[in-house]
Amino acid sequence: MRISSFKDYIRSALLAGAFVASAAPGTLADELPGKGATVKPIIQSGLTEELFQSYLVGMGLEQLGYKVEEPVVAQMQAAFVAVANGDATYYAAFWNPLHNSFQEKLGGQEKLPMVGTLVKNSIQGYLIDKKTADEHHITTINQLKDPEIAKLFDVDGSGKAGLYGCASGWGCERVIEHHLDAYGLRNTVNHIQGDYNAIMSDAIERMRSGKSVLYYTWTPLWLSGTLVPGKDVTWLTVEKTDLPDEQKDAVTTVEGIGNLGFSVNTQHIIVDPAFLEKNPAAKKWFEQIQIPIDDINAENLLIHKGENKEADVRRHATDWIKAHQSLWDGWIAEAKKTGV
Repeated sequence: MRISSFKDYIRSALLAGAFVASAAPGTLADELPGKGATVKPIIQSGLTEELFQSYLVGMGLEQLGYKVEEPVVAQMQAAFVAVANGDATYYAAFWNPLHNSFQEKLGGQEKLPMVGTLVKNSIQGYLIDKKTADEHHITTINQLKDPEIAKLFDVDGSGKAGLYGCASGWGCERVIEHHLDAYGLRNTVNHIQGDYNAIMSDAIERMRSGKSVLYYTWTPLWLSGTLVPGKDVTWLTVEKTDLPDEQKDAVTTVEGIGNLGFSVNTQHIIVDPAFLEKNPAAKKWFEQIQIPIDDINAENLLIHKGENKEADVRRHATDWIKAHQSLWDGWIAEAKKTGV
């Protein structure tokens, strides 16, 4: 995946700014704190939806004078390792506490620091189609211990519910597998895994053909704009929270929904600690930038509707900056003051 055109856009903007400022010696055009430093972003393969927030983080760094290279694409765990080892500079979609076990294995906050709070209130959980929920009075995932209830969601003739779930290696896979044991669902539920967008396309088609559907999802993501909770689908709660040890104290109850059984997350930027120490302006930038979850949901839906090329997502990001220009300029100004 190449993102050179994104860099060209920002570089042009910087050149224009430098021209305007050239008549005044000592202006910020000569004092960009990132001048001479290179940034290497990394993004997760298979999730175009993460480009939006990664682009926004990178655009800010470019305005601070950093050279932002083309992002490397990797599987999630490989991305974390790359940042911890200094082979990549940052990854802009680290979920706390969902991904904390990965961080702990790599040396904790010291070796893989998460900085700022890029996104608040990311929720996740299980949903079923509203038609089946209403007809059979299904409100909790625990009810799928009943073979007759589970059979409603059979997708392969096994007699078990097919749960459209999580890709191997993702943090949500760990929680779902834990739940299957903790809630006694192994005998009645099959965890369907694979490329998430691919398996969810199958789930959507099943639902549109009138069949019952059970799936896992999270927000922000385009899916909740296609299968709307409360209208098309219904969240399932749990009778009690039961999570892997590193998430045992997590908040799992969401106002207006109930106990979803999954941690309510914040998203952060994880950064190469050596880069962080040497670049206070970048650190300040990471600490300030924040994107409302509703904005990401709306942008992700545009991706799902076909605006999924790099140029499309770049346009989404630049449009977002224009819509929040005063806030954005304030963040940039604060970061410049920190680094100069």
